[in-house]
Amino acid sequence: MTKVLVLHSVSIVRSALAALLRSEGGFDVTCADWRSAAREAESLRPDVTVLDLDCPGASATLEARAGTSRPLDGPPDPLLVLATSGTPGSLQRGVRAAARGYVDKDGSPGRLVRAIRKVAAGERFVDPSLASALLEADPMPLSPRELTVLARAAEGDSIAEIAHALHLASGTVRNYMAAATRKTGARNRIDAIRISRRAGWV
Repeated sequence: MTKVLVLHSVSIVRSALAALLRSEGGFDVTCADWRSAAREAESLRPDVTVLDLDCPGASATLEARAGTSRPLDGPPDPLLVLATSGTPGSLQRGVRAAARGYVDKDGSPGRLVRAIRKVAAGERFVDPSLASALLEADPMPLSPRELTVLARAAEGDSIAEIAHALHLASGTVRNYMAAATRKTGARNRIDAIRISRRAGWV
């Protein structure tokens, strides 16, 4: 059995993906939201983790996997991301997190099944519809730490909450936020979040 961990903030989406995979046979599927992701990953040790790049809350997990912090103990499991070609910036987040599979959400369910099996076997999978978007993505101007801070702010965390989560001083978080605002050409923090979301960076 291939052990699959499905991460998503929306319960009905997690359940639908799990039902699809279980109907195919050969998959032992566990679902989790962000709060229980680390616990489930530690107990399951999945062969593949499936994550929607556009899902609220995904940014912090992806940036953590990219090396700014570690939400999970031990080496990261093979990551497969769900994406759309219209947000090439979000695909770059998958690249930085060393994802091994990229599946177009507008494609057929069968492609997701095939992709999981390939990634579990140690291979790579990239939907042809996403390949050009990966190449066309604009360079992301933020450092990994700036992006992590901005991503947490986009999810509604306060300066104090971000500082606590990342083990930083509040003044340091404000400095990262100011740098992110400047580098994105934004007027303020809210504008920086809007610009970064439009580009698919957070």
